[in-house]
Amino acid sequence: MTVPAAANDRTTLWGVLGIIGAFCCWPLGLLFGILCFMEARKFGKPPTLAYITFAILVLGLIANVVFFTTYNF
Repeated sequence: MTVPAAANDRTTLWGVLGIIGAFCCWPLGLLFGILCFMEARKFGKPPTLAYITFAILVLGLIANVVFFTTYNF
């Protein structure tokens, strides 16, 4: 199996976009987090940015559940 050139590695790009997207628009954050995770596995890099993105998404989900169950409208 041949590994593509390092210039095609977009792991950091997808990771940063995933973190930003996790704060702004969760579907984009999830998409970019998954892309970061797949690219990291393909190039043998640690998927740290993907894990950070997923953690932010989970914390946001928990915060939403707590908010909407605590405050009755």
